[in-house]
Amino acid sequence: MAGTLACQSAFANSSKPPRILLRSSWQTVNIGDIAHTPGVLSILRQHLPDAEVTLWPSLLDNGVEELLLREFPKLKIAKRGSQELDRAFDECDFLLHGSGASVVAQRDLVHWHEKTGKPYGIYGITLPLKKSSSTSAQSQDAMARSVDVLSQARFVFFRDSKSLALAKKLGAKSPVMEFGPDGAFACDLRNARKAETFLAANGLEEGKFLCCIPRLRYTPYWTIKKHVKFDPVKHARNEEMKEHDHAPLREAIVEVVKHTNHKVLVCPEDRTQMAVGKEMLIDKLPKNVLDRVVWRPDYWLTGEAVSVYIRSAGLFGNEMHSPIMCIGHGVPAIVCRFAEQTSKGLMWEDIGLGDWLFDHDSATDRKMIVPTVLEMAKNPAAAKAKAAKARAFVEKRQRETMDVLKQELNVSAKL
Repeated sequence: MAGTLACQSAFANSSKPPRILLRSSWQTVNIGDIAHTPGVLSILRQHLPDAEVTLWPSLLDNGVEELLLREFPKLKIAKRGSQELDRAFDECDFLLHGSGASVVAQRDLVHWHEKTGKPYGIYGITLPLKKSSSTSAQSQDAMARSVDVLSQARFVFFRDSKSLALAKKLGAKSPVMEFGPDGAFACDLRNARKAETFLAANGLEEGKFLCCIPRLRYTPYWTIKKHVKFDPVKHARNEEMKEHDHAPLREAIVEVVKHTNHKVLVCPEDRTQMAVGKEMLIDKLPKNVLDRVVWRPDYWLTGEAVSVYIRSAGLFGNEMHSPIMCIGHGVPAIVCRFAEQTSKGLMWEDIGLGDWLFDHDSATDRKMIVPTVLEMAKNPAAAKAKAAKARAFVEKRQRETMDVLKQELNVSAKL
């Protein structure tokens, strides 16, 4: 507390506000990847309201740039190779690497540190354990470079405790290495008009429907990105496991329709999942439940999705970031995962929701998916209380991580 007050006092006496360069915005075909950036920006706005933030994105297409500027009108954007980025390197005090599946922009952190000598921190990442070629010299060199980048960071917040343990095992020595929630928990983008229009058109009443999200083992990016080649190995694995991974979701939909007055909305988190939902859920459901099930046939941006989720009674499925955004708003959310994903899903255990986390590769877990979804639907008060407790823990950690950043900015200002 004393450190926080000292930081605030230093900012108050400084004529120059702290300036942060946020490295984020990895892609826009997934509402979760979109959500990372506004989530971290919301946390910064809440806890460092005087800070000037410049976003260094990888990609801002599909209307996402306009979406961010509407929500954060003071935000500066500095794209690669631009004069704005050169200026940000000169003027910003600190580089903050946003949430992601790894240290996504590792080379950029090295470049920043070598060119400016200024500090950086890493916020809400998973540290994936590579399963192939782990003993090769090339792999060992790559891992050593990653450990060095982690060690050079002023802080690293991992979004799941398994990643934190792995970093320590590998010898990373950053001064602060702790659990820190994925930035998407704080994403508060909204598009109430679109959401309400969609819900009304499909007969979905507030608090009387659940959302369900399908997912294949590997995202078939080759179906939506021209530069991504078809991967026969990943495709074969998807085909092998898609029935296995969606049968419990279908059964849960049937039980919810049978035993409650709720409807179910089958909706996407990325651009590939509308087709998956149609094939693996809608087309395989019994006809006598279809009048209470809605399929969303098109992709949506994060604001509309969040505005739908907060009007629902909860969410379940095979994705991660829609549940994250739900819990960030106190909406119950059940996560199903499998071996091909990183350890990020284990964050549900870290925030007290371990009994809402299920592994499709575990026969024991699979048996519990349907009754747990049904329990969430039948006892909304208890489910909301559970979600609210997890949300409170996440918000506490957000405050604590921002105290660390404040201290670093205070130190940077004195350099």
